[in-house]
Amino acid sequence: MDLLVLALAFLVILLGAELFTNGIEWFGRKLELAQGAVGSVLAAVGTALPETMIPIIAIAFGGRGAATDAVGIGAILGAPFMLATLAMFVTGIGVIAFRARRPSGVRMVVDTVVLVHDIRYFVVGYAVAIGAAFLPPELGAVRFAVAAFLIAMYAWYVKGHLDAEAEEGEDLAPLRFGRLDPAHDVGGDPVPRLRVVNVQVLVALGCIVGGAYLFVGAVDRLAESAGVSELLLALVIAPIATELPEKFNSLIWVRQGKDTLAMGNITGAMVFQSAIPTVVALLLAGDSWRITADSGLAFASAGIAFLSVAAVFLPMWRRARLDGRSLLVGGLLYLAYLGLVLLAVAGALPIG
Repeated sequence: MDLLVLALAFLVILLGAELFTNGIEWFGRKLELAQGAVGSVLAAVGTALPETMIPIIAIAFGGRGAATDAVGIGAILGAPFMLATLAMFVTGIGVIAFRARRPSGVRMVVDTVVLVHDIRYFVVGYAVAIGAAFLPPELGAVRFAVAAFLIAMYAWYVKGHLDAEAEEGEDLAPLRFGRLDPAHDVGGDPVPRLRVVNVQVLVALGCIVGGAYLFVGAVDRLAESAGVSELLLALVIAPIATELPEKFNSLIWVRQGKDTLAMGNITGAMVFQSAIPTVVALLLAGDSWRITADSGLAFASAGIAFLSVAAVFLPMWRRARLDGRSLLVGGLLYLAYLGLVLLAVAGALPIG
């Protein structure tokens, strides 16, 4: 039964991703936003909802216990790690798989200025958030200043994208819900009204969040019945499920040759995850946002995320170009971290 639920949830998320990518492009067109704002802000925040709600619910509503805080902290740290490693890897595989239908082949036609802008904010925000984990307990008040900085940084980041000038519009696929617009039947106008676009985006987000909820629940039950370690489940398996929306969105855009949207969806989500969920941890679970023997493995994922970002984006910054094959390094780093988790589960590492 759980396998059937898993398959159904997978299809629901895929449907939601298809509706969302189509709808959010039209939403950006109607508001005359640049591609950077559409991919790095609108799409990134929308598809980050499933994995963001898990730590917020765990920390804010799961009771003020160390166990629930640990689940929330693990989810907060797992999201940037999965985006920087597995999401990059899957996108790179998509570029290679669709190279025959892409005019640029394995070369990604991206706005490197937009991506470098995103990565700078991610590195600064995440470094500051992780740095707060080294603070001794008696300096807990400093965490409030860090939280204020992260909120202000993200607000400035969003403002920068929204202020950017929109590029010359390219042809968009017809809105999937376009026939729900009465004007479509009357005048045959291919440009949908904003209210219909909004309906499609909301329905898509509902599919994504609902599908992710079903998927995580099914994965939890299957892992429990198979005797999978809770540590392995919290750090590896559950984040894979909640990151599915970003992966599907990026694959759809890569297939269409819209590489800035594909990569911006990931890098924008990384900036969001480095700022907003970490603020929840700093304010509501400050005592658990510390690097200890018990949390060392979870915080090690942040180091892997920084390594992956450096390996992918430093060459892009120097050459002003991005090759889909360079994204595959994320998969190798993901496997390296998975090896650390398995060693910890086996008791071969003195960290948890």
